[in-house]
Amino acid sequence: MRNIQRVKTPAKLPSRKRVAAYARVTTGKDAMLNSLSAQVSYYSSFIQRRLDWEYVGVYADEALTGTKDNRPEFQRLVADCKVGKIDIVITKSISRFARNTVTMLETVRELKLIGVDVFFERENIHSMSGDGELMLTILASFAQEESRSVSENCKWRIQKKMKKGELVGFFGMYGYDYKNGEVTVNEEQASVVQQIFAWYIGGLGTAKISKRLNEQGIPSMMGGRWSAPRVGDLISNEKLTGNAMLQKFYSTDHLTKKQKRNRGEKPRYFVEGTHPAIIDTEVFETAQRIRQERAAHVNASDSSENVYPFSGKIFCEQCGKHYKRKKAVGKWNWQCSTYLQEGKAFCPAKQVPEETLMAVAAEVLGLAVFDEAVFKNKITAVRIPGNNRLVFIFSDGRIDKREWQDRSRRESWSESMKQQARQRALIQHHGEVTV
Repeated sequence: MRNIQRVKTPAKLPSRKRVAAYARVTTGKDAMLNSLSAQVSYYSSFIQRRLDWEYVGVYADEALTGTKDNRPEFQRLVADCKVGKIDIVITKSISRFARNTVTMLETVRELKLIGVDVFFERENIHSMSGDGELMLTILASFAQEESRSVSENCKWRIQKKMKKGELVGFFGMYGYDYKNGEVTVNEEQASVVQQIFAWYIGGLGTAKISKRLNEQGIPSMMGGRWSAPRVGDLISNEKLTGNAMLQKFYSTDHLTKKQKRNRGEKPRYFVEGTHPAIIDTEVFETAQRIRQERAAHVNASDSSENVYPFSGKIFCEQCGKHYKRKKAVGKWNWQCSTYLQEGKAFCPAKQVPEETLMAVAAEVLGLAVFDEAVFKNKITAVRIPGNNRLVFIFSDGRIDKREWQDRSRRESWSESMKQQARQRALIQHHGEVTV
């Protein structure tokens, strides 16, 4: 007779949902950061009290707005959802998750497709529920309108301050210290600013000034290296005179926060005596006059943005920047813009004579002479991976690699240059020359 024992199978425990929370505050003030800390503590405790939930963590962003996509913790949360680490996301409200209706719905739908539920605590809405998306669409629209209203109110307050002549938007500038709303002169940086103006008025360009500053080991505003554009921006900033032009830029909309230069679309306000001056007004105006004269000279001699066939088509593979047209010793050449602005230390790319570019391009296209129309139609880009090498990219995807030879110094000299060299040689030999 068989001995059969009855064994009771242990009850299968229900699987626990992996739950995370998302929290965010929109300002870096201490009170708000304390609020963020409280949110983290609350959600940690809230999730861990549920026996059917497994605590994953709290993803928290500080001092960032819900209208932008640069929230690192939010991006990390979505990435963890995609790799299967999270089943449920809890957040305080729709406005905490995102104030942009489109962004919010796109994210919720993306998570819904992979089975991740988003629970909005204040609105008591689960994204996975039947009417969840409809309710989210309606409520998110209200949240977005609230964001627009808050943005308009902030703009109105700033406009009122500008009209009263109050200094707004002055958060940091080389030569000054800004603390508790007070602007004071940074004496060490101020002496550098004064030296920059002296060099510029004395004849040095912004590229040479930036090179000299870097050679002397003088750090820029954020401790980095100087560049020609940075020097140029400093020279043209009227705040160095103790005055301020307000609303040079404005925000195009409350969602993207994209800044656009004010070219008359919005009123501008010039306020005098808002803070201590570093540069005398007369010195500043002299520098601006020189800047305008130099710009006019460059524009008169080179309108390559609109005229020349190589504009916007030549790329430096060593730094990724475009090549620009430059005249030197009576000849037109194309040079990497990084080299022109920053110097050889930042990009050692070699200049290419324009006549060489034309000759090689004609050869690549199978033409006897260079034809601008054919070049623009058939060539989309010219990459320069290194010295004396050109890579032509055709509009149909074909690639043609070429090398070019430097002209000898003798061949590159014009008759006038040769004559000047003869005169210098005579002067060195006889001490003078009679013409």
